[in-house]
Amino acid sequence: MEVKHIKRTVVAAAAGLAVTALLASPAIAQKKVLLKTPVAFGTHLPGLGTPIKRVAKELKRASGGSIVMKVYEPKKLVAPFEILDAVSTGKINAGYATAGYWAGKIKAAPLFSAVPFGPEAGEYMAWLYYGNGWKLYQEMYDQAGYKVKVLPCAIIAPETSGWYSKEMTADDFKGLRIRFFGLGGKVVGKLGASVALLPGGEIFDNLEKKAIDATEFSMPAIDKLLGFHKILKYNYFPGWHQQATVFELMINKGVWDGMAEQQQAVVENVCKASMADSLAEGEAVQHEALITNVEKNGVKIMQWKKSDLDTFRKAWLEVVAEESKDPFFKKVWDDLSKFRKGYAIWKKNAFLPRK
Repeated sequence: MEVKHIKRTVVAAAAGLAVTALLASPAIAQKKVLLKTPVAFGTHLPGLGTPIKRVAKELKRASGGSIVMKVYEPKKLVAPFEILDAVSTGKINAGYATAGYWAGKIKAAPLFSAVPFGPEAGEYMAWLYYGNGWKLYQEMYDQAGYKVKVLPCAIIAPETSGWYSKEMTADDFKGLRIRFFGLGGKVVGKLGASVALLPGGEIFDNLEKKAIDATEFSMPAIDKLLGFHKILKYNYFPGWHQQATVFELMINKGVWDGMAEQQQAVVENVCKASMADSLAEGEAVQHEALITNVEKNGVKIMQWKKSDLDTFRKAWLEVVAEESKDPFFKKVWDDLSKFRKGYAIWKKNAFLPRK
């Protein structure tokens, strides 16, 4: 073995031992934290529920056992839409969900979840970590009186924009009863749809009972597991309403403040790693689901026409104007828009144009 290679190996090993020693230092070992964490999504759903299971595993490993996370499936400890309040009040000390679920409580919350015609995953993460995104995210909960520490902890690429019983145009949303998420739901509501926001586990039953006519939920591999293709055969793209979706780990503020600084660093960095891992997992499994849906399940993959997308975009701008009457929504929207305006020259020149 060459001397230079030996030196590099020794240096790398020493660095690894230093990190291990830091994470397993007495400061962490003396303080045990158990995070009881209900989740909003079944942990069998790839990219959506699976990330929090890996986070739990890595928290224990990286902290030398001083941080243990116990994950509870939806409704086992707290119902999905009750997670924010439960974490804030201390009923539970952690929770995993997406901020769009709190739209009825905080106007700006969906901007930290998914934005119609908004940033893709790379741009979204750039704003969160190197723009003002994460700072504003925490400020949102603070100024609304919620006692939580929020950490972006997973992200997925574009979703489908819905499952329908027939070929669709934007005009066909009038009178349609549909499950639709977040700000995109407000857009189709403007087009005349009757919109319900249901947790993933309740959608199929509502379709089967004909309580709703159509639905959107997530990416093809996730939707396939939930069985939407058994009832609806027209799956529409692109996911104009959710080009990327962020998921959050919330920890009760008192619990967070009581953690050692090293423990906080472990949680922050495990969640950052989860952002990359969840994106990679989500991107890796979609093609197989699409192929299976088309070849075995009789699903028709459909694309919105440009005129339909233009209609959605026009309605979205009307939603923005209305939601911006809320001062904090406007503050976040203006900051995101400024970041995206700067990012646009990079996106326009650096990436291959879409065919």
